[in-house]
Amino acid sequence: METYITKTTVTKDGKIAIKLPFRAGHIVEVVVRDLQKKDRVNPYPLRGLPYRYEKPFESVAEDDWEVLK
Repeated sequence: METYITKTTVTKDGKIAIKLPFRAGHIVEVVVRDLQKKDRVNPYPLRGLPYRYEKPFESVAEDDWEVLK
């Protein structure tokens, strides 16, 4: 399966025109994404928030180690 990605602008009448590198008769899948959408979900919701370590030098999960029992 060959993938071809291009960008174009929608005209005033809601149409787009693209030139594809495929021959006539090929079946293709068309996916349209809005690249200007302003209200996208933030993939890093905690970025920039303050953080604090309660006990930075304490062992983590020390009770889970079987060799220490």
